[in-house]
Amino acid sequence: MASERDVRARLQRAGQEHLLRFWAELAPEPRAALLAELAPLEPEALREHCRRAAEACARPPGPPPGLAARLRPLPPERLGSASRSDPKTRRRWEEEGFRQIALNKVAVLLLAGGQGTRLGVTYPKGMYRVGLPSRKTLYQLQAERIRRVEQLAGERHGTRCTVPWYVMTSEFTLGPTAEFFREHNFFHLDPANVVMFEQRLLPAVTFDGKVILERKDKVAMAPDGNGGLYCALEDHKILEDMERRGVEFVHVYCVDNILVRLADPVFIGFCVLRGADCGAKVVEKAYPEEPVGVVCQVDGVPQVVEYSEISPETAQLRAPDGGLLYNAGNICNHFFTRGFLQAVAREFEPLLKPHVAVKKVPYVDEEGNLVKPLKPNGIKMEKFVFDVFQFAENFVAFEVLREEEFSPLKNADLADRDSPCTARRALLAQHYRWALRAGARFLDAHGAWLPELPCSPPNGDPPAICEISPLVSYSGEGLEAYLQGREFQSPLILDEDQARELQPQEP
Repeated sequence: MASERDVRARLQRAGQEHLLRFWAELAPEPRAALLAELAPLEPEALREHCRRAAEACARPPGPPPGLAARLRPLPPERLGSASRSDPKTRRRWEEEGFRQIALNKVAVLLLAGGQGTRLGVTYPKGMYRVGLPSRKTLYQLQAERIRRVEQLAGERHGTRCTVPWYVMTSEFTLGPTAEFFREHNFFHLDPANVVMFEQRLLPAVTFDGKVILERKDKVAMAPDGNGGLYCALEDHKILEDMERRGVEFVHVYCVDNILVRLADPVFIGFCVLRGADCGAKVVEKAYPEEPVGVVCQVDGVPQVVEYSEISPETAQLRAPDGGLLYNAGNICNHFFTRGFLQAVAREFEPLLKPHVAVKKVPYVDEEGNLVKPLKPNGIKMEKFVFDVFQFAENFVAFEVLREEEFSPLKNADLADRDSPCTARRALLAQHYRWALRAGARFLDAHGAWLPELPCSPPNGDPPAICEISPLVSYSGEGLEAYLQGREFQSPLILDEDQARELQPQEP
């Protein structure tokens, strides 16, 4: 272990010697813990990190000067659509995706290093229950979608196949996530095919460029953003593991989208047949000022431009068809080839520019008292997973319907959007639509037919509560065998046992 003298000298070079100001008060064990935390921080890198944080924070908010003139929407040849394509083309994409899954060439990678601060919980978001009748968590829903897509690909191609699940966590989420998976028997996935790894942490910094102490013996650290993925892939030799398994294509997604389709064969097939090395699912923006990043081109290069960087005038611009000109909303749902990830991790990662997140960071004052600030006092520097689009040789975007594939869980239930309530309603409304399409009819408590409303009322539940297990249907397929011509009273919970009971008996 590095000595106190060595660490102090390194901190002096970085201009951060204040981190040892309580050294004389610490007992041997806290001293050792603090040295262990500080020793890996390279002086030059730490100085540069703090300089960039203070410099970025000092920039005026709003769109960068001249950005509007450099923006262009993605050209049509880079775009595909799940809903606007003809059924034959969509089937071709799906068949290619299932073929790649059956060949064991597809993996999924979950970004789960963030904390549920806005959601108001102290545990990882994936462990959250949004209030479904089944009481399933986000992790369970995702695991069951993996099992179902493996089953569908295997049945089509007469083989057993595996979609490995890589889970990027952080120091804050690794322990609870690993324990949760063990407690739930990995949701009946083979533990050998669930690979958890940690992203790096970076020090939080004051507005004047000083690293924050959250305790006398601990630096305030935060995950380095979902763009920390690329360093983490190298740190933990994840790309080598993928290569050993024969994985060529990786579906990367965020933990909080309750409607995410893991290893979506339509998306995978679209990207593979287009020869893409990098792809992004997008949804049409709901309104010009919606706070989502926009997938577009800057100086002819594909990029996600954050909503805060687009002027209101640019956001309002219309295309010839009357829709928004910049309407491709980013949903953190991406396709990468393993070769592209290798190039990013080993060549392009140092070129990624960190983004500033101004946060309330607990700290100790000069007297050593813990302070929980009431307003933002610190900077957390983050890299974003989508900042690598610029390095792609063949980038594509794939538009999907919001109501089918995107409902994020970010805020506590009192919020009017992206809350447990909106996520739950989105999933139940989707399953209700699937049931109606499969020929089911629903009855009220008095036995009268409920109206077949294809859309739920705004901010309301569907007419009937219907939850369909991912183990029964991945995206609405195959439900006619259980539901067609049948009547059900709400709630209908269609799990594997119920499906077996409803399965028509062979004569």
